Amino acid sequence: MIRRVAAIDCGTNSIRLLIADVDRQRTTLSDVAREMRIVRLGEGVDRTGRLSSAALDRTIGALAEYADLIARAAPAAVRMVATSATRDAENSLEFVDRVKEVLGVAPEVVTGDEEALLSFTGATRELVGSALATAGSCPPPYLVTDIGGGSTEFVLGGPEGVSGARSVDIGCVRMTERHLHGDPPSATEVAAATADIDSALDVVAASLPAAGQARTLVGLAGSVTTVAGIVLGLDSYDAGRIHHSRITAAQTPAVTNALLRQTRAQRAAIAVMHPGRVDVIGAGALVLDRIITRFGFAGVLVSEHDILDGIAWSLVP
Repeated sequence: MIRRVAAIDCGTNSIRLLIADVDRQRTTLSDVAREMRIVRLGEGVDRTGRLSSAALDRTIGALAEYADLIARAAPAAVRMVATSATRDAENSLEFVDRVKEVLGVAPEVVTGDEEALLSFTGATRELVGSALATAGSCPPPYLVTDIGGGSTEFVLGGPEGVSGARSVDIGCVRMTERHLHGDPPSATEVAAATADIDSALDVVAASLPAAGQARTLVGLAGSVTTVAGIVLGLDSYDAGRIHHSRITAAQTPAVTNALLRQTRAQRAAIAVMHPGRVDVIGAGALVLDRIITRFGFAGVLVSEHDILDGIAWSLVP
């Protein structure tokens, strides 16, 4: 039986919508609509501890557009998940109240562990029994990493389920706001960001000691997919070509170093670059590079399916 659902993921940097027809028996998820807006809800939260009025207005404006799309599609269920920025903000209740007014349902401000589980489901549900798995090119266990704006999630598991998860505060927006202020950032700034990231990865390694035994690293979210688009040399963003592409351990530092040496104008001119990622892509690429290095992977399998798809799967009984 096919069930139509609507999923909204509200992160630190973007708010995204997926309306999909889900067939649990066949393990298929077919897009009806997939939308993304860069709203920077978490702008300044690391410094002030609050969601700014401007950021709230941008987010609620995008959500109003989504509410219209949802009304027209008439899904059987709607779920909105809010992540790092709203976990950290003192005025998160104001955000919840405004969302309820526009959407009719309250956002669920999930924990880092809950966020990680949803990301794992979205990224790996289609891998089990897929042609990639059958060919042996993406063997479990998987380490799924979701590089968000405020935090990065790590989930270890396989077809039998999740064996461990950890969330750390090294998202691309947070690292940019903390460290990468120059245009381009200085070597000192990059070194500080690298040390911050590496310290957080030490925490992950201690929390998930089996992470180094994972056979496939699966990378999610805009920082990873943008780096993939650069590696592929795409003339424009092409989700179909990016999904399940691979970035090698040799390619990641080359792209990362190039991005960190470029000015904002140079990054904005990259064909696959979304305007909302121009300021933070250097930090996102750096997080990805340090993950690959820290855990000794040969590369990363890139997935366009992530927490948003996991939210949609959660709505199918």
